[in-house]
Amino acid sequence: MAFELPKLTYSMDALSPVIDKLTMEFHYGKHHQAYVNNLNNLVQGTKFENASLETIIKEADGGIFNNGAQVWNHTFYFSSFKPHGGGEPSGDLAKQIQKDFGSFADLKEKFSKAATTLFGSGWAWLIKKDDGKLDIVQESNAGNPLKNGATPILTCDVWEHAYYLGYQNRRPDYVNGFWNILDWDVIQSRY
Repeated sequence: MAFELPKLTYSMDALSPVIDKLTMEFHYGKHHQAYVNNLNNLVQGTKFENASLETIIKEADGGIFNNGAQVWNHTFYFSSFKPHGGGEPSGDLAKQIQKDFGSFADLKEKFSKAATTLFGSGWAWLIKKDDGKLDIVQESNAGNPLKNGATPILTCDVWEHAYYLGYQNRRPDYVNGFWNILDWDVIQSRY
């Protein structure tokens, strides 16, 4: 089974000015594609040749894990957006946020802090734990909460290739804008 770069549901310039077209061309078109290509080359002749990305994340290590997780992470990240998104969640997710964080504003503040303070490259995640409670975790490099049995709900990519062309070293500005392109319908469906 060959992995493929998933198609976007929006154009490369649709998330501008939060994520500009040039960043999308590099981040999605080059980085995400490179992870797909690398993974396809690495799994040939291994027990992961016909495995799902979820299986690779849970069972692999080294280059297969790194590239498989990055394919999954980026697909999850890019599918969380829509042009003119933003706002706040509703329904059961909103109720759980209220219960676990006090308010959406508190969740946003804590998640943004996790995204801006992660040292080096990686991901900030909103996850659902086995007990149904929500939590925020930081994962370095290709880290993915599936490896620890959690359910990912939302992620913010804080590798420099996600924001450096548009924001240079201003990661907090990128994270602040991130909230304005979220597709809460998609994100709530993960809960």
